[in-house]
Parts: sequence; C-alpha cells; structure tokens
Amino acid sequence: MRKSLLTALLATAVALLIAFHSATASSAPAEEGVIAIVGATIFDGTGAAPRPGTVLIQDGRIAAVGSDVKVPRGAKVINAKGKALLPGFFDIHTHWTASGLPGTFPQIANAYVAAGVTTVNDFNEAPEAYAPLRAWLGQMTAPHVHFAARISTPGGHGADWADQATTLWVNTPEAGRAAIESLVAYKPDLIKVFADGWRYGVSPDNTSMDEWTLRAVAQAAHKQNWPVVTHTVTVDRGLVAARAEVDSLAHGLQDRPIAADEVAAIKQSGMAMAPTLAVYDPYKPRDTPVKADDPRLQQTVRKFGYALGNVKAMFDAGIPIALGTDAGMPGTPHGPSTLHEMELLVQAGLTPTQALVAGTQTSAKIMRLDSDRGTIAVGKRADIILIDGTPWSNIKDVYKVSQVLIDGRLAYGTGAPALPAANRTDRLPSITVPALLDDFERDDRRSSIDTLRIDTPDGGMDRSVEITQTVPREGGGKALSLSARMAVKDNAYAGFAIPLSRGSITPVRIASYKGLRFDLKGDGPYTVRLNGLDGIWEATVQGGADWGSQDVSFAQFKPVSRRGKASPAFTGDGIIQVEFGGSRGPGQRMWLQIDNVRFY
Repeated sequence: MRKSLLTALLATAVALLIAFHSATASSAPAEEGVIAIVGATIFDGTGAAPRPGTVLIQDGRIAAVGSDVKVPRGAKVINAKGKALLPGFFDIHTHWTASGLPGTFPQIANAYVAAGVTTVNDFNEAPEAYAPLRAWLGQMTAPHVHFAARISTPGGHGADWADQATTLWVNTPEAGRAAIESLVAYKPDLIKVFADGWRYGVSPDNTSMDEWTLRAVAQAAHKQNWPVVTHTVTVDRGLVAARAEVDSLAHGLQDRPIAADEVAAIKQSGMAMAPTLAVYDPYKPRDTPVKADDPRLQQTVRKFGYALGNVKAMFDAGIPIALGTDAGMPGTPHGPSTLHEMELLVQAGLTPTQALVAGTQTSAKIMRLDSDRGTIAVGKRADIILIDGTPWSNIKDVYKVSQVLIDGRLAYGTGAPALPAANRTDRLPSITVPALLDDFERDDRRSSIDTLRIDTPDGGMDRSVEITQTVPREGGGKALSLSARMAVKDNAYAGFAIPLSRGSITPVRIASYKGLRFDLKGDGPYTVRLNGLDGIWEATVQGGADWGSQDVSFAQFKPVSRRGKASPAFTGDGIIQVEFGGSRGPGQRMWLQIDNVRFY
C-alpha cells in the first residue's frame, strides 16, 4: 500500500508541475517589481503561532511581512485566502543518483519543486561534476542544490563503490587535512564524512574513522566555512562525532537507546542531527513483499524503534533536529520522502509545529544559511510555499502544496510560467569531442580533452587495489600504466575510465566515428567499454608483451546488462566515458600499458 501511495504521490506531483507550467506556456512573463501574497495564514518557521498577514516580495527577497502591510499600486497580487504560507522546505540529505526515483537530474528537480522543497543537499556527486551541474541547474526551474564533498576511510562506507575522485579516502589527520585542501578549487558547499563503519549489524565494523582524523577533517573544513556532517548511525560513534567537532549527524542513532549522559554530551558539543527516518521506515516501499516474521524486517523494526526514541530524547534535551531523508536510496523517492520525513518526526514525538521548524529554520541553521533563508522575515530569500491546509495542526497537510516561489519567482502552481526546456528533458544536449581522447602526456591525471581520469575498481568492502600513473614509453613520450592486485573474490576487476566531458555530465555523440583505436601491451585479455546514459557496450581485446596498435570498431561492442536491465543497441549517442580494464583470479596480479586513445 505504501509503495503505491508514494509512487502515486510522486507521479501526481510531477505531472501537476508540468501541467501547471504547460497550461500557461503562452502567457507573458511575470512583471518585474513587487509581488504581494495576501490573505494567507503565515507560519514563519520560527515556531511562533501562525497569523494572518501579507508578504511583499521584491528583487527575490522578502520586503515586508505583517498584518498591516499595504499593497503598493501595481504589485502583482497572489490571493492566498484560506491557504497557509510557509518557508520553503529543506532536505539536507539526498542522493541525486540514477538508481533513485526519479533517476534523472531534471526530473529530480521537478519532484522537489512540486513538493515545496526549495533547498537540497546532494551527497552523490564527484567534485569534477559540480561546475557542469551548477551550470545545468541554472537553466532549470529547480531548488537550490548544494553539493557535498565525500570523505571516507579505505574500504569504508561510501568508499566501497565510488572512485577516489568521488569519495576521498583518508585514515590519518594529515591525509584528512590534505583532502580538504584538495577540494578548495571545487568549492563544495559542505563535507560529508562516512565516519561510521557499522553496517547495521550485518557485517563487522573494521572501517570506522578514528576520532583524531575526523577532528582534523572537521577543523580544516571549518576554516573554509564548510559545514561537516557524518554518516554515523551508532550511539558510540555519535559521541565520537560530537567530540570531533562535527556540525550534524546525517542519520539517526539506531543501534540502541541513548543514555541521558550521552544525550548531555552531545548537547554540550552543539552537534545537531538529521535522522533520515524516511530511509529507515520499515514499511516503506519495497521491490518484493516481506513477511511480518522475516528476521530482517524484525531487525529493521527494532532499529527504527531505537531511532524514533533517540530522536525524541535528543530533541527534548534541546539538540537541534533537522530534516534529511537519504532520498534516492531504495524506497525513498525524491520529493514525497521529504514530506514523509515530517510525518515520521511527528511519529517520533515532535509536534507538527516542531516538525515544520525542523524542515525550515533548523535545517537552515545547520547549513549556515539561516541569515539567508529558512524563515519568513524581512530581507530573507523569498523561497516560499503555499499549502491548502494547516500543517501545524495536521502534518499530513504538507502534501497539499498549492504554489511554490523560489527566489521570489513563481515556480509551481497556478500562474507559473512554462517550464524551461531543461526541465522537460532528461539530459543535456549531446556534444562532439576531438578524435584524440588521451595521449597521456599530462602529469596531472587529466586527459587530452581536459577531463579527470578515474580509477574504476570493483565494489565492495574488499576492493581490488590498483595504481594508475603515466610512465615513460620506449621511443619517447608517455603512456598510462595500470598495476593491480585483484580482490579475493570472484569477478574481481580493475580499470580506469576517460570521461568524455567534465564530470561525465554532458553526453557525447560519437556516431561520426567508426571505432576506437589505441596502443596496448599487457598480460592477457582486457575489456574495453563505452559507458553511456542509456547503457554500456563492451568488447574484448588481447594484450601482449610488446606494444601493438588495436582498432576496435563500434560493431564489435556488445550491449551488457546493468542493474538487471539489458542495454539497448548501440547508437553512438549519449556516451559519457571510455573505459579500459580487466578481470583476473582472486588475489592475482594484472597489468597493462596503454597510449594514444582516439576515435577513428
């Protein structure tokens, strides 16, 4: 029942967003100047009692608010009689990943806007992707999206699938400080540290970050004015995070009930928590039904009970509770999950008013944005939502979003302008690239087309260990060398990829070429892949002890399955990476050298 309800809510919200915009596609743009929202009952996000009043907006900011505000002549008036007016909601923990619901960037933006979520943290992106994604978001009607740089330990949670350009691996204070320094050029908005290696009791914790490394990361990040949040789900590790000067836990504590002295220690530290109850809800949508006596469900129910109780205990002690969902994870769709999180905060024992404050003012404070947004006050950014109902009395009314303004512009609801083209597609337009992708002459790990090469070892706690580096080539110039020790498991893999655009965000059209050419030597068979937005295609090549030039026509690339879905026939469009790698037996070694990768 819950699965069909959440899926239906998501589909309905996005459809309404598109319908509202489409219905006004031929209307003139909204007038520049003052917007007056009149007749609403204002919930300002501070916890104060709702009150009737008028809000004036000018130049994207709140210019006046109150019951005695006069509407200036010529102002564009939004009649909000019978509606509730609130600050836009926050979701400070989401993953804009292709495996989520929805799974494409513009559609995720649509889902959040339709849910009244105007500020979001995305924990999914590699730093190389920040600039192209920020540019792309600038073409959309979208919430404000803040990007978190990811740091973990070798083999730790978050480092068990991502490349080291996406999740930085550290295990000493020196490495932690160096990681923060390496991120400065990318300008992340916050830092997420995967500090807790406890995997929900299903595998041992041998990857937690030690306290002095975590403190070094936090202190270095704070010098850059970046908030630090941690993946921490156990009480003991929560205390470590508090002592290490972390700003907020990114999950709830769920391994056991928290004791009064432990609550006091966290309160004393000033650390907050965003419990992400939505992702841990034992009754959230599932791909397959689970019986009530299933031990895994029973364990989930038990941990969820601890999480609910710990939220209430910490809130009652005055620890700030913010709103995050982990949306993008299974059964946690973007948009509706943010609203469901407020329901779950009420289930934990907060009042509807307190849950709304968590999703507005408190989240803004934790992200150091409270001087700019999070409450309805003069000078604040005009991120405002109108709701048909009284959510401070009935939290379920948060689903009745009527209109949404972002930066003072109507983004959703009656009278909203047409959606930009960027919102109505699932990708950026394809570009072309030069034939030469990489001759490996640069020493900064960047390709000939100025993209950052990434290592692509297998995933899991035990990952194949690999080193890629440029080395001198006989006869002059340089080549790329890959050396790997395979993980002790079946199908161990090591490889590297050349992104065809920065951060692999903009797709590339290669249909004008016939295939891929490169120089190779090595110790056996290797796989060459063309990774695309719509699928993966691969071919097998053979390396020998001497250099040899290889031509692999596109006709030799065969579609492969990913996430259980077969790739379509190859069209030569939507390609984002060229990848080289190989598999060997458990614990075995593999090497290759490659040069002059180009299309022909």
